[in-house]
Amino acid sequence: MCWGLLWLLSGCGLSGNHYLLIDQSLVAHDPRQADAIMAQAESEYGSRNRLLYSMDRGMTLHLAGEYVQSNSQLELAAQEVERLYTRTIRTETAAFLTNDNMLPYEGDPYEHVMINIIKALNYAAMGQLMEAVVEARQIDHRLNVLSDSAKEKDGYREDAFARYLTGLLYESTGDLNNAFIAYRKAFEIYEATKGWARTPMPPMLREDLLRTTNALHMTTEFEEYRRQFPETHWVPREEQPNLAQVVVIGYNGRAPRKEEAFLDIPISLSALQLVLLNRGVIHASNRQERRAADSVLYGLNGRVVRVALPKLVPQKTQIMHEAVTLVPREGAPISAKSELVYNGTALAERSLSDRLPGITTKALARAAVKFAAAEAATRGSQHAVNKGDAPWVGLLVGVLAHGLAIASEVADTRSWRTLPDEIQISRLWVPPGEYESRIQAVTRQGGALQTGPSHPLVLRAGQTIFLIERVML
Repeated sequence: MCWGLLWLLSGCGLSGNHYLLIDQSLVAHDPRQADAIMAQAESEYGSRNRLLYSMDRGMTLHLAGEYVQSNSQLELAAQEVERLYTRTIRTETAAFLTNDNMLPYEGDPYEHVMINIIKALNYAAMGQLMEAVVEARQIDHRLNVLSDSAKEKDGYREDAFARYLTGLLYESTGDLNNAFIAYRKAFEIYEATKGWARTPMPPMLREDLLRTTNALHMTTEFEEYRRQFPETHWVPREEQPNLAQVVVIGYNGRAPRKEEAFLDIPISLSALQLVLLNRGVIHASNRQERRAADSVLYGLNGRVVRVALPKLVPQKTQIMHEAVTLVPREGAPISAKSELVYNGTALAERSLSDRLPGITTKALARAAVKFAAAEAATRGSQHAVNKGDAPWVGLLVGVLAHGLAIASEVADTRSWRTLPDEIQISRLWVPPGEYESRIQAVTRQGGALQTGPSHPLVLRAGQTIFLIERVML
Protein backbone atom coordinates (compact mmCIF):
# COMPACT_ATOMS: atom_id res chain seq x y z
CA MET A 1 0.00 0.00 0.00
CA CYS A 2 2.84 2.43 0.82
CA TRP A 3 4.49 1.92 -2.53
CA GLY A 4 1.15 2.30 -4.28
CA LEU A 5 0.81 5.64 -2.53
CA LEU A 6 4.28 6.64 -3.68
CA TRP A 7 3.34 5.77 -7.26
CA LEU A 8 0.20 7.91 -7.03
CA LEU A 9 2.13 10.83 -5.57
CA SER A 10 4.68 10.60 -8.36
CA GLY A 11 2.15 11.86 -10.89
CA CYS A 12 3.49 9.65 -13.66
CA GLY A 13 1.05 11.05 -16.22
CA LEU A 14 -0.03 9.52 -19.50
CA SER A 15 0.98 5.96 -20.32
CA GLY A 16 1.19 6.76 -24.03
CA ASN A 17 -0.19 3.38 -25.12
CA HIS A 18 -2.96 5.00 -27.15
CA TYR A 19 -0.36 6.75 -29.31
CA LEU A 20 0.84 3.35 -30.55
CA LEU A 21 -2.70 2.38 -31.56
CA ILE A 22 -3.23 5.72 -33.28
CA ASP A 23 0.01 5.29 -35.22
CA GLN A 24 -1.09 1.83 -36.35
CA SER A 25 -4.39 3.22 -37.63
CA LEU A 26 -2.66 6.00 -39.52
CA VAL A 27 -0.20 3.55 -41.06
CA ALA A 28 -3.26 1.62 -42.30
CA HIS A 29 -4.67 4.88 -43.79
CA ASP A 30 -7.58 4.82 -41.32
CA PRO A 31 -7.59 8.28 -39.69
CA ARG A 32 -11.19 7.86 -38.50
CA GLN A 33 -10.17 4.86 -36.43
CA ALA A 34 -7.23 6.88 -35.09
CA ASP A 35 -9.65 9.59 -33.98
CA ALA A 36 -11.96 7.03 -32.38
CA ILE A 37 -9.01 5.73 -30.35
CA MET A 38 -8.16 9.26 -29.27
CA ALA A 39 -11.75 9.91 -28.21
CA GLN A 40 -11.74 6.74 -26.08
CA ALA A 41 -8.50 7.83 -24.39
CA GLU A 42 -9.92 11.13 -23.11
CA SER A 43 -10.30 9.87 -19.53
CA GLU A 44 -6.57 8.99 -19.42
CA TYR A 45 -5.60 12.64 -19.83
CA GLY A 46 -7.32 13.97 -16.72
CA SER A 47 -7.78 17.59 -15.68
CA ARG A 48 -4.05 18.42 -15.78
CA ASN A 49 -3.82 17.53 -19.46
CA ARG A 50 -6.86 19.29 -20.86
CA LEU A 51 -4.73 21.32 -23.26
CA LEU A 52 -2.84 18.25 -24.46
CA TYR A 53 -6.04 16.31 -25.11
CA SER A 54 -7.60 19.18 -27.08
CA MET A 55 -4.45 19.46 -29.22
CA ASP A 56 -4.17 15.71 -29.80
CA ARG A 57 -7.88 15.33 -30.54
CA GLY A 58 -7.86 18.41 -32.76
CA MET A 59 -5.10 16.82 -34.83
CA THR A 60 -6.75 13.41 -35.21
CA LEU A 61 -10.03 15.07 -36.21
CA HIS A 62 -8.09 17.19 -38.71
CA LEU A 63 -6.57 14.06 -40.28
CA ALA A 64 -9.99 12.37 -40.33
CA GLY A 65 -11.39 15.28 -42.36
CA GLU A 66 -13.68 16.38 -39.53
CA TYR A 67 -12.59 19.97 -39.87
CA VAL A 68 -15.43 21.67 -37.98
CA GLN A 69 -15.04 19.39 -34.94
CA SER A 70 -11.26 19.78 -35.15
CA ASN A 71 -11.55 23.54 -34.94
CA SER A 72 -13.87 23.21 -31.95
CA GLN A 73 -11.24 21.19 -30.09
CA LEU A 74 -8.43 23.51 -31.13
CA GLU A 75 -10.42 26.54 -30.01
CA LEU A 76 -10.71 24.89 -26.59
CA ALA A 77 -6.94 24.42 -26.69
CA ALA A 78 -6.40 28.10 -27.53
CA GLN A 79 -8.64 29.12 -24.64
CA GLU A 80 -6.77 26.80 -22.30
CA VAL A 81 -3.45 28.34 -23.34
CA GLU A 82 -4.76 31.73 -22.29
CA ARG A 83 -6.20 30.38 -19.04
CA LEU A 84 -2.94 28.72 -18.05
CA TYR A 85 -1.02 31.97 -17.92
CA THR A 86 -2.01 32.04 -14.26
CA ARG A 87 -1.70 29.19 -11.75
CA THR A 88 -2.67 28.71 -8.14
CA ILE A 89 0.05 28.79 -5.48
CA ARG A 90 -1.23 25.47 -4.15
CA THR A 91 -0.60 23.72 -7.49
CA GLU A 92 2.86 25.23 -7.84
CA THR A 93 3.77 24.09 -4.32
CA ALA A 94 2.54 20.55 -4.92
CA ALA A 95 4.59 20.36 -8.12
CA PHE A 96 7.71 21.64 -6.40
CA LEU A 97 7.42 19.01 -3.68
CA THR A 98 6.85 16.16 -6.16
CA ASN A 99 7.40 16.83 -9.90
CA ASP A 100 6.19 18.98 -12.79
CA ASN A 101 3.60 16.39 -13.85
CA MET A 102 1.48 17.78 -11.03
CA LEU A 103 1.17 21.00 -13.04
CA PRO A 104 -1.30 21.50 -15.88
CA TYR A 105 0.38 20.97 -19.24
CA GLU A 106 1.00 24.39 -20.75
CA GLY A 107 2.58 23.37 -24.05
CA ASP A 108 5.59 24.87 -25.80
CA PRO A 109 5.40 28.11 -27.79
CA TYR A 110 5.79 26.29 -31.11
CA GLU A 111 2.81 24.11 -30.14
CA HIS A 112 0.73 27.21 -29.39
CA VAL A 113 1.50 28.52 -32.88
CA MET A 114 0.64 25.14 -34.39
CA ILE A 115 -2.85 25.34 -32.85
CA ASN A 116 -3.61 28.32 -35.08
CA ILE A 117 -1.85 26.73 -38.07
CA ILE A 118 -4.05 23.62 -37.96
CA LYS A 119 -7.15 25.78 -37.48
CA ALA A 120 -6.21 27.80 -40.56
CA LEU A 121 -5.64 24.61 -42.56
CA ASN A 122 -9.02 23.27 -41.43
CA TYR A 123 -10.73 26.32 -42.89
CA ALA A 124 -8.60 26.12 -46.04
CA ALA A 125 -9.44 22.45 -46.54
CA MET A 126 -13.15 23.35 -46.32
CA GLY A 127 -12.67 26.03 -48.96
CA GLN A 128 -13.34 28.82 -46.45
CA LEU A 129 -10.31 30.91 -47.33
CA MET A 130 -11.55 34.15 -45.75
CA GLU A 131 -11.98 32.36 -42.43
CA ALA A 132 -8.50 30.88 -42.89
CA VAL A 133 -7.16 34.42 -43.35
CA VAL A 134 -8.77 35.43 -40.03
CA GLU A 135 -6.76 32.61 -38.43
CA ALA A 136 -3.67 33.81 -40.32
CA ARG A 137 -4.04 37.17 -38.57
CA GLN A 138 -4.17 35.31 -35.24
CA ILE A 139 -0.91 33.62 -36.21
CA ASP A 140 0.61 37.01 -36.99
CA HIS A 141 -0.50 38.36 -33.62
CA ARG A 142 0.76 35.34 -31.66
CA LEU A 143 4.16 35.45 -33.36
CA ASN A 144 4.51 39.20 -32.84
CA VAL A 145 3.79 38.81 -29.12
CA LEU A 146 6.19 35.86 -28.89
CA SER A 147 8.95 37.78 -30.65
CA ASP A 148 8.57 40.70 -28.24
CA SER A 149 8.46 38.54 -25.10
CA ALA A 150 10.95 35.75 -25.86
CA LYS A 151 13.87 35.76 -23.42
CA GLU A 152 16.25 33.78 -25.61
CA LYS A 153 17.47 35.98 -28.47
CA ASP A 154 18.43 32.98 -30.61
CA GLY A 155 15.65 30.71 -29.37
CA TYR A 156 12.23 30.00 -30.81
CA ARG A 157 10.71 33.45 -31.26
CA GLU A 158 9.53 33.21 -34.87
CA ASP A 159 8.19 30.50 -37.16
CA ALA A 160 9.16 30.46 -40.82
CA PHE A 161 6.53 27.89 -41.82
CA ALA A 162 3.75 29.78 -40.05
CA ARG A 163 4.76 32.99 -41.82
CA TYR A 164 4.94 31.20 -45.17
CA LEU A 165 1.50 29.66 -44.71
CA THR A 166 -0.03 33.04 -43.88
CA GLY A 167 1.52 34.44 -47.05
CA LEU A 168 0.04 31.63 -49.09
CA LEU A 169 -3.39 32.24 -47.58
CA TYR A 170 -3.22 36.00 -48.10
CA GLU A 171 -2.23 35.54 -51.73
CA SER A 172 -5.00 32.99 -52.30
CA THR A 173 -7.55 35.66 -51.33
CA GLY A 174 -5.90 38.37 -53.45
CA ASP A 175 -4.30 40.28 -50.56
CA LEU A 176 -0.91 40.72 -52.21
CA ASN A 177 0.41 43.36 -49.79
CA ASN A 178 0.06 41.14 -46.73
CA ALA A 179 1.17 38.13 -48.78
CA PHE A 180 4.44 39.84 -49.69
CA ILE A 181 5.04 40.96 -46.08
CA ALA A 182 4.53 37.37 -44.87
CA TYR A 183 6.72 35.91 -47.62
CA ARG A 184 9.48 38.38 -46.81
CA LYS A 185 9.32 37.53 -43.11
CA ALA A 186 9.41 33.82 -43.93
CA PHE A 187 12.47 34.37 -46.15
CA GLU A 188 14.28 36.25 -43.37
CA ILE A 189 13.41 33.63 -40.75
CA TYR A 190 14.43 30.67 -42.89
CA GLU A 191 17.77 32.37 -43.49
CA ALA A 192 18.28 33.35 -39.83
CA THR A 193 17.34 29.96 -38.34
CA LYS A 194 18.58 27.49 -40.96
CA GLY A 195 21.44 26.45 -38.66
CA TRP A 196 19.33 25.08 -35.82
CA ALA A 197 15.97 24.70 -37.60
CA ARG A 198 17.60 22.51 -40.27
CA THR A 199 15.10 23.79 -42.85
CA PRO A 200 16.59 25.58 -45.85
CA MET A 201 14.48 28.17 -47.59
CA PRO A 202 12.09 26.30 -49.92
CA PRO A 203 12.76 27.17 -53.59
CA MET A 204 9.09 28.02 -54.18
CA LEU A 205 9.42 30.92 -51.74
CA ARG A 206 11.83 32.56 -54.17
CA GLU A 207 9.17 32.34 -56.88
CA ASP A 208 6.61 33.83 -54.48
CA LEU A 209 8.81 36.83 -53.71
CA LEU A 210 9.47 37.51 -57.39
CA ARG A 211 5.81 37.06 -58.33
CA THR A 212 4.37 39.32 -55.61
CA THR A 213 6.93 42.12 -55.90
CA ASN A 214 6.41 42.16 -59.66
CA ALA A 215 2.62 42.25 -59.28
CA LEU A 216 2.86 45.08 -56.72
CA HIS A 217 5.23 47.04 -58.99
CA MET A 218 7.86 47.07 -56.23
CA THR A 219 10.69 47.62 -58.69
CA THR A 220 13.53 47.96 -56.19
CA GLU A 221 12.59 44.84 -54.24
CA PHE A 222 11.87 42.89 -57.42
CA GLU A 223 15.27 43.70 -58.89
CA GLU A 224 16.99 42.80 -55.63
CA TYR A 225 15.29 39.40 -55.49
CA ARG A 226 16.01 38.78 -59.15
CA ARG A 227 19.68 39.51 -58.41
CA GLN A 228 19.64 37.09 -55.43
CA PHE A 229 17.79 34.34 -57.32
CA PRO A 230 19.12 34.51 -60.88
CA GLU A 231 18.32 30.88 -61.72
CA THR A 232 14.75 30.86 -60.35
CA HIS A 233 12.05 30.28 -62.95
CA TRP A 234 8.82 32.07 -62.06
CA VAL A 235 5.49 32.92 -63.70
CA PRO A 236 3.96 36.43 -63.41
CA ARG A 237 0.49 36.65 -61.88
CA GLU A 238 -0.96 38.14 -65.05
CA GLU A 239 -0.25 34.82 -66.75
CA GLN A 240 -2.18 32.88 -64.07
CA PRO A 241 -5.66 34.51 -63.92
CA ASN A 242 -7.45 31.58 -65.55
CA LEU A 243 -5.56 28.89 -63.66
CA ALA A 244 -6.55 26.98 -60.53
CA GLN A 245 -4.11 26.26 -57.71
CA VAL A 246 -3.82 22.97 -55.82
CA VAL A 247 -1.88 23.07 -52.54
CA VAL A 248 -0.92 19.72 -51.00
CA ILE A 249 0.07 19.72 -47.32
CA GLY A 250 2.10 16.59 -46.57
CA TYR A 251 2.55 15.49 -42.94
CA ASN A 252 5.44 13.04 -42.78
CA GLY A 253 6.66 10.84 -39.95
CA ARG A 254 6.12 11.10 -36.21
CA ALA A 255 6.85 13.93 -33.81
CA PRO A 256 9.69 13.27 -31.36
CA ARG A 257 8.77 11.85 -27.99
CA LYS A 258 10.29 12.55 -24.59
CA GLU A 259 11.81 10.11 -22.15
CA GLU A 260 13.28 10.43 -18.67
CA ALA A 261 16.97 10.77 -18.02
CA PHE A 262 17.98 10.19 -14.38
CA LEU A 263 20.87 11.96 -12.72
CA ASP A 264 21.66 10.11 -9.47
CA ILE A 265 23.95 12.20 -7.28
CA PRO A 266 25.78 10.29 -4.50
CA ILE A 267 26.81 12.27 -1.42
CA SER A 268 28.99 9.60 0.17
CA LEU A 269 31.51 7.02 -1.03
CA SER A 270 29.18 4.13 -0.24
CA ALA A 271 26.40 5.88 -2.18
CA LEU A 272 28.74 6.30 -5.17
CA GLN A 273 29.53 2.60 -5.12
CA LEU A 274 25.80 1.79 -4.91
CA VAL A 275 24.93 4.06 -7.84
CA LEU A 276 27.65 2.55 -10.03
CA LEU A 277 26.62 -0.99 -9.08
CA ASN A 278 22.93 -0.25 -9.58
CA ARG A 279 23.46 1.14 -13.08
CA GLY A 280 25.19 -2.04 -14.12
CA VAL A 281 23.17 -4.73 -12.34
CA ILE A 282 19.47 -3.85 -12.16
CA HIS A 283 17.58 -4.89 -15.31
CA ALA A 284 13.89 -4.17 -14.68
CA SER A 285 11.38 -5.02 -17.39
CA ASN A 286 9.69 -1.60 -17.31
CA ARG A 287 10.09 1.92 -15.99
CA GLN A 288 7.88 1.43 -12.93
CA GLU A 289 9.75 -1.70 -11.82
CA ARG A 290 13.06 0.13 -12.19
CA ARG A 291 11.76 3.11 -10.23
CA ALA A 292 10.52 0.85 -7.41
CA ALA A 293 13.85 -1.00 -7.22
CA ASP A 294 15.80 2.27 -7.17
CA SER A 295 13.54 3.68 -4.46
CA VAL A 296 14.20 0.69 -2.20
CA LEU A 297 17.98 0.63 -2.75
CA TYR A 298 18.52 4.36 -2.45
CA GLY A 299 16.04 4.60 0.40
CA LEU A 300 18.05 2.06 2.38
CA ASN A 301 21.29 3.91 1.68
CA GLY A 302 19.81 7.36 2.28
CA ARG A 303 22.69 9.20 0.60
CA VAL A 304 21.57 9.44 -3.02
CA VAL A 305 19.78 12.42 -4.50
CA ARG A 306 17.89 11.83 -7.76
CA VAL A 307 17.12 14.42 -10.45
CA ALA A 308 14.87 13.46 -13.39
CA LEU A 309 15.16 15.45 -16.61
CA PRO A 310 13.37 15.10 -19.95
CA LYS A 311 15.29 14.09 -23.04
CA LEU A 312 14.06 14.13 -26.62
CA VAL A 313 13.91 10.96 -28.70
CA PRO A 314 13.72 11.81 -32.44
CA GLN A 315 11.56 9.70 -34.73
CA LYS A 316 12.79 11.00 -38.06
CA THR A 317 10.74 10.39 -41.18
CA GLN A 318 12.13 8.32 -44.03
CA ILE A 319 10.28 10.39 -46.62
CA MET A 320 12.43 12.63 -48.81
CA HIS A 321 9.59 14.25 -50.73
CA GLU A 322 6.16 13.65 -52.26
CA ALA A 323 5.60 13.45 -55.99
CA VAL A 324 2.19 15.00 -56.72
CA THR A 325 0.55 14.36 -60.10
CA LEU A 326 -2.72 15.79 -61.40
CA VAL A 327 -4.12 13.69 -64.24
CA PRO A 328 -6.71 15.53 -66.41
CA ARG A 329 -9.46 13.81 -68.40
CA GLU A 330 -7.68 14.97 -71.51
CA GLY A 331 -4.11 16.09 -71.96
CA ALA A 332 -0.81 15.46 -70.26
CA PRO A 333 -0.45 14.98 -66.47
CA ILE A 334 0.96 17.87 -64.44
CA SER A 335 3.45 17.04 -61.69
CA ALA A 336 5.30 18.77 -58.87
CA LYS A 337 7.69 17.76 -56.13
CA SER A 338 6.99 18.77 -52.53
CA GLU A 339 9.38 20.98 -50.60
CA LEU A 340 10.27 20.92 -46.91
CA VAL A 341 8.81 23.85 -44.98
CA TYR A 342 8.76 22.59 -41.35
CA ASN A 343 11.05 20.41 -39.23
CA GLY A 344 9.15 19.57 -36.05
CA THR A 345 12.00 17.64 -34.47
CA ALA A 346 14.35 20.61 -34.77
CA LEU A 347 11.75 22.93 -33.21
CA ALA A 348 11.16 20.51 -30.33
CA GLU A 349 14.91 20.18 -29.74
CA ARG A 350 15.36 23.94 -29.68
CA SER A 351 12.40 24.44 -27.38
CA LEU A 352 13.68 21.87 -24.89
CA SER A 353 17.20 23.31 -25.12
CA ASP A 354 15.86 26.78 -24.30
CA ARG A 355 13.92 25.48 -21.30
CA LEU A 356 16.39 22.89 -19.95
CA PRO A 357 18.49 25.25 -17.79
CA GLY A 358 15.37 26.36 -15.93
CA ILE A 359 14.06 22.80 -15.67
CA THR A 360 17.41 21.61 -14.29
CA THR A 361 17.69 24.40 -11.74
CA LYS A 362 14.18 23.72 -10.48
CA ALA A 363 14.80 19.96 -10.35
CA LEU A 364 18.01 20.38 -8.36
CA ALA A 365 16.30 22.70 -5.88
CA ARG A 366 13.40 20.27 -5.54
CA ALA A 367 15.77 17.34 -4.96
CA ALA A 368 17.60 19.29 -2.26
CA VAL A 369 14.34 20.12 -0.49
CA LYS A 370 13.20 16.49 -0.65
CA PHE A 371 16.51 15.26 0.76
CA ALA A 372 16.41 17.80 3.58
CA ALA A 373 12.81 16.87 4.39
CA ALA A 374 13.72 13.17 4.48
CA GLU A 375 16.64 13.86 6.82
CA ALA A 376 14.44 15.98 9.06
CA ALA A 377 11.76 13.28 9.18
CA THR A 378 14.37 10.68 10.12
CA ARG A 379 15.82 12.75 12.96
CA GLY A 380 12.38 13.83 14.15
CA SER A 381 11.17 10.26 14.40
CA GLN A 382 14.24 9.27 16.41
CA HIS A 383 13.63 12.05 18.91
CA ALA A 384 9.95 11.17 19.20
CA VAL A 385 10.49 7.64 20.53
CA ASN A 386 12.42 5.97 23.30
CA LYS A 387 16.18 5.80 22.89
CA GLY A 388 16.03 2.04 22.57
CA ASP A 389 13.60 2.26 19.67
CA ALA A 390 15.28 5.22 17.95
CA PRO A 391 17.66 3.24 15.66
CA TRP A 392 15.06 1.00 14.04
CA VAL A 393 12.38 3.70 13.92
CA GLY A 394 14.87 6.10 12.32
CA LEU A 395 15.89 3.44 9.80
CA LEU A 396 12.27 2.70 8.88
CA VAL A 397 11.29 6.35 8.53
CA GLY A 398 14.52 7.12 6.65
CA VAL A 399 13.90 4.33 4.13
CA LEU A 400 10.33 5.51 3.54
CA ALA A 401 11.21 9.22 3.37
CA HIS A 402 14.22 8.84 1.09
CA GLY A 403 12.37 6.23 -0.96
CA LEU A 404 9.51 8.67 -1.44
CA ALA A 405 11.97 11.35 -2.57
CA ILE A 406 13.34 8.98 -5.22
CA ALA A 407 9.96 7.57 -6.28
CA SER A 408 8.33 10.96 -6.69
CA GLU A 409 11.09 12.36 -8.92
CA VAL A 410 9.61 12.12 -12.42
CA ALA A 411 10.45 14.17 -15.51
CA ASP A 412 7.70 15.88 -17.44
CA THR A 413 7.68 14.00 -20.75
CA ARG A 414 4.41 15.35 -22.13
CA SER A 415 4.28 16.78 -25.66
CA TRP A 416 1.96 17.07 -28.68
CA ARG A 417 2.80 13.68 -30.14
CA THR A 418 0.14 13.51 -32.86
CA LEU A 419 2.06 16.16 -34.82
CA PRO A 420 4.29 15.04 -37.72
CA ASP A 421 8.06 15.11 -37.85
CA GLU A 422 8.09 17.20 -41.04
CA ILE A 423 5.66 19.15 -43.19
CA GLN A 424 6.15 19.52 -46.93
CA ILE A 425 4.13 21.57 -49.40
CA SER A 426 3.42 21.14 -53.11
CA ARG A 427 1.82 23.92 -55.20
CA LEU A 428 0.48 23.32 -58.70
CA TRP A 429 -1.20 25.82 -61.06
CA VAL A 430 -3.36 24.05 -63.65
CA PRO A 431 -6.11 24.92 -66.16
CA PRO A 432 -9.67 24.50 -64.82
CA GLY A 433 -11.27 21.12 -65.35
CA GLU A 434 -11.60 17.63 -63.90
CA TYR A 435 -8.53 15.88 -62.52
CA GLU A 436 -7.46 12.91 -60.47
CA SER A 437 -4.74 13.55 -57.92
CA ARG A 438 -2.10 10.93 -57.29
CA ILE A 439 0.54 11.27 -54.58
CA GLN A 440 3.61 9.10 -54.15
CA ALA A 441 6.00 9.41 -51.23
CA VAL A 442 9.66 8.97 -52.19
CA THR A 443 11.88 7.60 -49.43
CA ARG A 444 15.46 8.61 -48.71
CA GLN A 445 16.50 5.18 -50.03
CA GLY A 446 14.90 5.97 -53.39
CA GLY A 447 11.80 3.81 -53.04
CA ALA A 448 8.29 5.08 -53.75
CA LEU A 449 4.97 4.23 -52.12
CA GLN A 450 1.40 5.32 -52.71
CA THR A 451 0.23 7.44 -49.78
CA GLY A 452 -3.45 6.59 -50.10
CA PRO A 453 -6.40 6.66 -52.48
CA SER A 454 -6.49 9.17 -55.31
CA HIS A 455 -8.80 12.20 -55.14
CA PRO A 456 -11.13 13.36 -57.93
CA LEU A 457 -10.96 17.14 -58.30
CA VAL A 458 -13.15 19.62 -60.17
CA LEU A 459 -11.25 22.91 -60.43
CA ARG A 460 -12.52 26.35 -61.40
CA ALA A 461 -10.48 29.23 -62.77
CA GLY A 462 -8.93 31.27 -59.96
CA GLN A 463 -9.79 28.66 -57.32
CA THR A 464 -7.32 27.46 -54.68
CA ILE A 465 -7.95 24.12 -52.96
CA PHE A 466 -6.02 22.44 -50.19
CA LEU A 467 -5.41 18.69 -49.83
CA ILE A 468 -4.10 17.05 -46.64
CA GLU A 469 -1.92 13.93 -46.79
CA ARG A 470 -0.48 11.89 -43.89
CA VAL A 471 2.47 9.50 -44.29
CA MET A 472 3.70 7.73 -41.16
CA LEU A 473 6.97 6.32 -42.54
